[in-house]
This record gives sequence, C-alpha cells and structure tokens, in this order.
Amino acid sequence: MATNMNRLDYRSDPSQRMQLRLQRGLHKDTSVLLSDVSVASSQEYAYLIRTDIGGQEFWITFDTGSSDLWVVSSGCTNPDCQGITRYSSSSSSTLTLSDQPFKLTYLMGSVLGTVGTETVTLGPYEISSQTFALANQTSGLGLSNTGNSGILGLSFPLAASIPLTSGTPILDNLFTHFDDQHRFFAFKLGRNESQDISYSDSSLTIGELDSSLTNDTSQFVFTPVFASTPNEYDFWKLPIQQITINAQVLPLSRSLVRGAPSPIAVLDTGTTLILGPTGDVDAFWYAIGTGGSTKYNQNTQTWQVRCERAVDVRIKLGNSDTAKEYPLHPEDVSWAEGETQDGWCTGGIQANNGVDSGDWLLGAVFLRNVYVIHQGTTNSNPPMIGLLNTTDPSIALAEFTSSRGPDPAPPPSMLRAGSSATEVRDTVATCVVCGVEGNRKDKSIYDTT
Repeated sequence: MATNMNRLDYRSDPSQRMQLRLQRGLHKDTSVLLSDVSVASSQEYAYLIRTDIGGQEFWITFDTGSSDLWVVSSGCTNPDCQGITRYSSSSSSTLTLSDQPFKLTYLMGSVLGTVGTETVTLGPYEISSQTFALANQTSGLGLSNTGNSGILGLSFPLAASIPLTSGTPILDNLFTHFDDQHRFFAFKLGRNESQDISYSDSSLTIGELDSSLTNDTSQFVFTPVFASTPNEYDFWKLPIQQITINAQVLPLSRSLVRGAPSPIAVLDTGTTLILGPTGDVDAFWYAIGTGGSTKYNQNTQTWQVRCERAVDVRIKLGNSDTAKEYPLHPEDVSWAEGETQDGWCTGGIQANNGVDSGDWLLGAVFLRNVYVIHQGTTNSNPPMIGLLNTTDPSIALAEFTSSRGPDPAPPPSMLRAGSSATEVRDTVATCVVCGVEGNRKDKSIYDTT
C-alpha cells in the first residue's frame, strides 16, 4: 500500500474546520450523541471521538498512548465485540485489504486482525487511503461496556504496530498537510456528566486552539518531548521532577528509561488513572493514609481511600529549568466515579510495573487538570508538549469538601518517626506495612486501551 496516495481534504467551511467532537463515555447506541457518563460497572471511562470509516460512523477511543487506528469488524464475534457498532467490509467501496496481519497487545487486552486502507473522516478532515486495521478478534478491552468500536492512536509512528512499510499512521498524515504554525492538536478532557445529550465540556482541536478556553499559546509551558535516542520519538513523554502531597516531597525511584535524568511520564488519554512504580505508589498511599484513611484491597489489588480524604497533590513536569507544578483536583485522588463501598473510593493513582513506555502513565485523572497542546516537529523545533494548568487548588478543595464533607483524618505524613524516606518507600514496597504479597504488575483494568 503506497503512502503517497494519501490525500487530506476539507469537507466543510474552512473557518469551522478545526473543532472535532469529543465525548466522555458513551451509551451503547452510537446513532446519536449521548450523555457523558462514566461506566461504573467497569470502573473506567473513555474519551471517544466520532469517526467515519468507509462511510460508516463509529465512536472510537481518542488515545495519545498508542499510534494505530483500528476498528472492530463485523467478523468479530467474541463477547468483547458484542453490542457495539462494527465495520462492514461489504458496505464499503473504498476498502483495500492486504494480507498483512495486525496484532497489538495493551496493558489490558489484545487485538488481532488485518491491515488495510480506507477513507477516514474526522470531523471536516477526509483522508483517502488511510492505513488502519480491521479487528477480527479482541480480548479484555471492555468494548461492549463503553460503546467503543476501536481506537484512534495519535502518538508517533515509531510506536505503531502496523509496519510503516504498510502505510503512514493517521497523525503523520494530518501533520503533513499543516504548516509549522498549525502542526498541533490540543485537547481538554472534561468532567461533565450532564444528561444534556448536546453538551460536552471536552474539547479536541487540530491546528488551532479552542477559543472558549484560550487563544494564547504563550500561556502554555512548552517542553520538548523526551527521546532516549535523538530524533527518535515513540510516545508523548515528559520528565517528572517531583510529586508533592500537601507540599511534602514524595521520594521517587530512579527512572528505568535509558538516558533519563528523572522519571519519565507518558501522557495517555487512553488510560483512566495515573499508573506508576509499585514502590512509589505504595509510599504515596502510605503517606496519605494517616488515621486509617487508605487501605489496600487484596481482592481487587488496588489502593482505596476514604471518599472524603482531601489532600493537595501536585505533579511537577518538564525539564529541570522550566518545570512547573500541576495540581490535581482532590476528586481525582479520591476517585468516586467507580463503585464505592462503605465510604471507600478507588485511588486515582495505582501501581503497575508492567508499563514499559515510561516510568509513569498520566491518564485522564491527571489530564482533566490541564489543557494540552501536542506540537509536531517543525523546521525550528522538535515535537513539544504544552501544558496549561486549569485547576485552582483552593477552589477545587472547596468544591470537594462541599461535595464529600469534612475530612476527619490527620494531615498526611511522609515519614514515620525515626525512618528515612527511602526506608518508608522500601518498607511499603516489600509489603511489610501493607501486607501485600508478590510483585503486583498489572492494574490493567485502569488502562482503557
């Protein structure tokens, strides 16, 4: 499949061409725009974009943590594919199939299928002969729960599972047709759970900012995307300089990413929570858990926190000379959008040692607190990430307390009396404190992709 056959066309008034429809969660009926609701039964949600593939409309996950575009085909009959809109090969006159197999394994679940090309439309953008995959088998992705028919990966080509010899990923096809000034996409992940089916507080634009949020790129702090090897980029990565809890610094483990002077975070819209190394995450919850306000659930292998626990958590991102703190809303730390039981909520930060794209994945519970620009490579700059803080910690705390009630637990304590920070982290990591046995690698139910 030749990559030079790709063509990008505008299908509407160019003055309206930048805004795409981004929704949080979705009911199984994808024929109309539906309310933004979390999926409590699966304790996860997804941000979905309406996409036309070969004249057929689907809601698929908007995912900055992968690079491939795929959609479930009508040939997929396993339970994971039931109850969702599926692509019909017989209904398209623009499909070209190859004999190239497609296989992709995520932190949770996997996809098998066949590579092809098809006409793909995102809002007003139409790309001819776009490389994609037809998924004939999926497993463990919870598609039927979210009404999600596939994934739109918007990371770099190096991370793609479809070989570049078979075609160009969709992000490169989009960026190729924009000049340096407009070679970016920007998004804001909303919190809206309104029953008004016409309303969403999420935003996704290509080539310009959402004017309802800001028109001023100078408000953003830009950092070059981290690359272990110069000019080779796989995921949208930033250094983490520091995590604080009520202004106390949480000691972080050394990065396992080659060449990284500090831990590396991947910005991933396809993951619900924040995932990090077991030792660091356990130390985080131990520090917050004064007064018995956190516990480790052996059955689900997840940290839980009292739903009223109010703490000021901030993540400092960027290179050491330009790094900036970004506060989390307390409701993203004590996460009540999944099922709660007897006043216990799911922790917004969970352990996963299976992450190999970086040290940490910053999923939606972090990204809901920022407006993000992903800038492609230009003639003067490498790819960049721009972040604009959207959470005022004082206002967020007042909102949280008003909603959840007062927090009776004592303030967080980073250290036990007579212990060093390293000893506390190592103690929790080896489960002397928390009583957990074994090496907990895969909290994968929190990775929607």
